[in-house]
Amino acid sequence: MTAFEHPLCINATHPALPGHFPGQPLVPGVVLLEQVALALRAWRGQRLARVVEAKFLTPLLPDEAATVRLTSAEARVRFEIRREDTVLARGLIEGAA
Repeated sequence: MTAFEHPLCINATHPALPGHFPGQPLVPGVVLLEQVALALRAWRGQRLARVVEAKFLTPLLPDEAATVRLTSAEARVRFEIRREDTVLARGLIEGAA
């Protein structure tokens, strides 16, 4: 199985944060999926074509470090976003050229 890891840290000044739970911001799922897409492009040179499934388990706070891990799953790619030993999100995506 091949795998790829991509670090991520969403800055507290990110424009999506002020409207996402004002006063107690957390990183929206769409921003996390954007990081998955960036990792896929860095790994395989592909764009994110489809999110087959995604589950968000634990929030990521601004300025917290995490890692996107991608692994091959036949024609699809599994993703997992972790902060140390905690799984924040996981799912299955498809890429396209």
